[in-house]
Amino acid sequence: MNAEVTVKRETYAGLFAIALATLMFEILLTRIFSVTMWYHFAFMATSVAMFGMTLGAVLVYLLPNYFTKERAKFHLASTSLLFAISIVISFLAHINIPFVPSLAIQGIASITLTYLVISIPFLFSGICICLALTKFPHQVSKLYAYDLAGASLGCILLVYIIGITDGPTAVIIVAFLASIGAILFASDAASKKLIQIALISTVLLGSFAVINTIFVNQQSPLLRLMWVKGKFESAPIYEKWNSFSRITVSEDRDPEHPFVWGFSPVVPFKDKIEERVLKIDASAATVITKFDGNFGKLEYLKYDITNLAHYLRKDAKVLAIGSGGGRDILSALLFGQKSVLGVEINHDIINAITKKFGDFTGHLDKNPKVTFVADEARSYIARSPDKFDLIQVSLIDTWAATASGAFVLSENSLYTIEGWKVFLEHLTDKGILTLSRWYVGNNPGEMYRLTALATASLKKLGIENTRDRIIIVRRMFGGNENEATGVGTMLVSKQPFSKQDLDTLQKVAKQMQFEIALSPQFAIDNNFKTIADGKKLDEFVAKFPLNISPPTDDSPFFFNMLRLRDAFNPKVWYEEAWSSNLKAVVILGALLIIVVLLTFLCIIVPLLLSTKKAILKDALPLSLFFAGIGLGFMLVEISQMQRLIVFLGHPTYGLSVVLFSLLLSSGLGSYSTQKVSTKGMISAATLRLFLLLFILYVFGKFTPHAIALFEDAITTVRILVATGILLPLGFFMGMAFPLGMQIASKKSTELTPWLWGINGATSVCASVLAVAIAINSSISASFWTGFACYVMAVIAFVWASRDKGVIEKI
Repeated sequence: MNAEVTVKRETYAGLFAIALATLMFEILLTRIFSVTMWYHFAFMATSVAMFGMTLGAVLVYLLPNYFTKERAKFHLASTSLLFAISIVISFLAHINIPFVPSLAIQGIASITLTYLVISIPFLFSGICICLALTKFPHQVSKLYAYDLAGASLGCILLVYIIGITDGPTAVIIVAFLASIGAILFASDAASKKLIQIALISTVLLGSFAVINTIFVNQQSPLLRLMWVKGKFESAPIYEKWNSFSRITVSEDRDPEHPFVWGFSPVVPFKDKIEERVLKIDASAATVITKFDGNFGKLEYLKYDITNLAHYLRKDAKVLAIGSGGGRDILSALLFGQKSVLGVEINHDIINAITKKFGDFTGHLDKNPKVTFVADEARSYIARSPDKFDLIQVSLIDTWAATASGAFVLSENSLYTIEGWKVFLEHLTDKGILTLSRWYVGNNPGEMYRLTALATASLKKLGIENTRDRIIIVRRMFGGNENEATGVGTMLVSKQPFSKQDLDTLQKVAKQMQFEIALSPQFAIDNNFKTIADGKKLDEFVAKFPLNISPPTDDSPFFFNMLRLRDAFNPKVWYEEAWSSNLKAVVILGALLIIVVLLTFLCIIVPLLLSTKKAILKDALPLSLFFAGIGLGFMLVEISQMQRLIVFLGHPTYGLSVVLFSLLLSSGLGSYSTQKVSTKGMISAATLRLFLLLFILYVFGKFTPHAIALFEDAITTVRILVATGILLPLGFFMGMAFPLGMQIASKKSTELTPWLWGINGATSVCASVLAVAIAINSSISASFWTGFACYVMAVIAFVWASRDKGVIEKI
């Protein structure tokens, strides 16, 4: 009896546990990388994972005399145990080595070293999963189903685990789960020694996770991050992790120098101002201001340029998007506004300012004029029947990666034409949408793009005369005109600004020493004038050095203005604002090159050197098939992650719904291929693959319409819609791999690790390529590129199935 026939339930359960731990660790790394490095490095976690796993599969192929079928169960147990142990070791190495975020040789070396160190656990995971899926070809459909089912549960489980503890402890818990997988594999292998080692590892890891979680909840963890963004971080007074952020609160700021970026130079800081700094992923910052009910101590907030709109609309109903530490809430109360609604996507931030630091903030949530809502602002406003006099967005950005940052980089549904259409429609007749962003140098690319977005959004509402509805005021700091940095505040209204509005604006600007950059009568430069007029907007945007085109839901990358073709053009770097977001695109280009080179050197070259030419020649159609489904799956998966995160409106939902639905349904699809009998296998497999192409085409054509139809539905309905459209897609996508593997095993068992390696190598490249295509073109372009890859795969499958050697064995 062949070994594959004797696979027991422990092997299936072990594979389930290892796949679960692998995906949990991959997603967890996006959180860790966003804190220890920068948000634009977070997406490399996917390519790191795929690279390590593929390299593991290549080792299985290169060492056939070592990784034999007879010893497969022993190697499953040993490599899964090494996976668990190496998770802890590689993580400890990462958090204790300062990261150098630069494009110099030292910086590139730092990126490459991080890539290699973190990929080691995935190397062992890759060996384990490759052995399970290639050494038991008769059970591959069921095994692959367990693999995908474990991965699908992992993306859900992590959401809850990281909410209970913190990131570093979650890493230990992932290693604990991997150790359980090792116990299960060792039980099937009947290796008492491995069972004992795995049990000891499981007990130690589990005990530490429990103990450290207790200390985490007491704000004194035994294991914590110390090097963040290349700098040593002192222990904060409060720290809380969730699936899409890590927030910390530090001690009081210097009372003589509060958070002053947007303040007038004449602001009277007479009283002691007590503030604490709340940071998201050690970079995006907001302040928590002490408030004892005395508004006299808050008079300085009237000199903040972000609050300019309050001078134009009195007794207003205010909505503050991204309420953060509560400054916008306090400002609305200071100006005597009728009410203020703070919508904050991060429930842990609301809990911090209303509960943990409630006494410090004066319990703003108990003020009868104040309401806090933990929700994504755009979807909340779309569902709301209310209209507002002021909608305020102050310096909201995504420099901290979401849990799905590995897949989406920094999309933001707040800065798209469709999003602004929702905001403008929820303004009263004289309502104002006010946004504040960084204003950099003499070429403020971000403010230009914001102006283009305002113009396009007003036109979307049928308004042709856009110029008299847009105002920009700036507050600059130091340096010459080209180097000065400051804050710009934009005011957008559906109705033309009145003479009284403009007179008030002039008076306040003069008093505060702010500068008007754009108004119905004035423009500080011709760029603002041309964009705000909107008559030749498309032509102007196409010729502009940066990408300042108004973002849409299909291309929601507001913060990334550097076109990929200009990623390595120093002239663009230094002529324009060289911000972290521009660096992100350069890093994307550099990472794409690094990934391709490492994949070629570590995967393709060894495969080419060690494989017989005759086998390679005969394997061409199957190689194309597995390359096609490797590219196609990742391109489709990541594009839908990007698209549906905007639709679902919350990074946690985007992560869990998309990954869970696709992976679970793919597992069911794989499981269903067990019913494809040997007799007539080729025709049945071909039919299923053509059905996959049909489902992909229908999905690509009708998903945008479904999203538009349900964008204002409640969250539960949107989740059901997203799940409903993903399930059939994942079901048929999950069939491709086991069907191809069955054909490959009929041709030659030597081929299966090679084909696994090709599939993994193309997936590694696609994980970065998908982001590059979406940023440079659109999410739709990324999806249809994936569709084209599947077309290539189906053609290759038909080609391979006509091989005489295969037909004779069926």
